[in-house]
Amino acid sequence: MGRYNAQVEPDSCRKSLLNSLIGIAVAEGKINLGDTLEKLGIDDNKPSLTPVEKQATVRDLLEARSGVYHPTVYETKGMMEQKPPRGSHAPGTFWYYNNWDFNALGYIYESATATKIFEAFYREIAQPTGMQDFRPTDGRYITSADTRFPAYVFEMSARDFARFALLYLHGGRWNNAQVVPQDWVKASTQPYSDTDSGGYGYLWWTGDSASGAQERIPFPKGSFWAEGHLGQYAVVVPSLDLIIVNRVDEDMTKRTVSKRQMSQMVRMVVAAAPPN
Repeated sequence: MGRYNAQVEPDSCRKSLLNSLIGIAVAEGKINLGDTLEKLGIDDNKPSLTPVEKQATVRDLLEARSGVYHPTVYETKGMMEQKPPRGSHAPGTFWYYNNWDFNALGYIYESATATKIFEAFYREIAQPTGMQDFRPTDGRYITSADTRFPAYVFEMSARDFARFALLYLHGGRWNNAQVVPQDWVKASTQPYSDTDSGGYGYLWWTGDSASGAQERIPFPKGSFWAEGHLGQYAVVVPSLDLIIVNRVDEDMTKRTVSKRQMSQMVRMVVAAAPPN
């Protein structure tokens, strides 16, 4: 199979991919999680951000808790229908899976590092982990007149996506090199909010909730994953030294994989694992 024939768009998994770059930039002192949008000079097209919205921090955006519900780009119909009204929640007080937060983070990263996301990912992640297919040209931006901040969409083969998951399974280490800071991986993959499948960390979903509440769609305890539209998943189960990647090619099928179906598949794989 040719390189491009193997490519599938991970969609929302892009957030977990960006997480790795932000972690490196934080370690290098280029991004401060406590900086507010106001301090960074972040605003958006009219209706502009309010003074309260500008108090959201980089950490709030990473946790999808900014409280900024400005129009954005690359949202699903469900995301648009569930989006809270502007000004309904103060920064840091409410979790909502918010593409405004994720797209603004891409802008913040590029501004802080003076590097395009796809070029940085190729240099900082793809090359050190030996990705076989990804090139900077496998990324594209999606823009809208509603917002200043584009979505950054990756195309990635299943085997390269598995390498990325393996990097996080190993605490950001690849062979003898620490590619992503270990403490960043740990901080990113612990829950700060509750979701129906567990929790949410820094741009990663988690099998554990923040409050200890019972999840409606269970994943293994201690697990975490990147999750994308149509059913793109890279699930990491550290207790079993296991990763599970699922991809959906919308050019070949109209069928999708729901979170509940993925949960069932992961639990079946875990149940089939030999005892320690």
